[in-house]
Amino acid sequence: MAYNNYSNSKRITPVVLNLLIINILVWLAQLAFDKSQEHPYALTEKIALFSLDTGEFKPYQLVTYMFAHSSYDQFGGVVFSHILFNMYALWMFGTALERVWGPKRFLVFYLICGLAAGVAQLFLSHGTAVGASGAIMGLLAGFGYLFPNTEFFILPIPFPIKAKYMVAIYAAIDLFGGFHPGAADNIAHYAHLGGLVMGFILVIIWNKTNRKTFY
Repeated sequence: MAYNNYSNSKRITPVVLNLLIINILVWLAQLAFDKSQEHPYALTEKIALFSLDTGEFKPYQLVTYMFAHSSYDQFGGVVFSHILFNMYALWMFGTALERVWGPKRFLVFYLICGLAAGVAQLFLSHGTAVGASGAIMGLLAGFGYLFPNTEFFILPIPFPIKAKYMVAIYAAIDLFGGFHPGAADNIAHYAHLGGLVMGFILVIIWNKTNRKTFY
């Protein structure tokens, strides 16, 4: 995925940089302590978000889960795709939004979207969840609202798609996945939707308060 008409957001901003560092360090720690799932220090089992039906939910997980990512697959191989995609999206959307709102407001936005995603996961899904995807879906909503006509190239689609349509596409995918999950579906669709909805709510309120228009 890449976009072609917001080049100023390519330079990384302070909060985004720190979020990238934290996420990568946590993932490296997971790799170090998750090698054996029976190990008493299996980190992911402690910082993942467990849904209420599991009986293993702890309040702190609403924060820790959004800084953790998949570590090993069922065959013991390292999972790179989860953290790579999320960190790329964080850089892409986050740098633009941090420039609009400033570091403090951006961080508040990110964390609230992540918390909303976690709450949606708690009450609407089953099992466990890790990843920054819920918070990043909030960033996608904010970006799509403020920069609706920014064009993206999404493989394998051979033509550019405007941000406002890309938001709608991802929302539709997660809505469908939430209602009709596949047998091997391990995506937290409702967490994504929770972050996306909260992102829209916050950006609409803030945009009306600031009375600013973005193109």
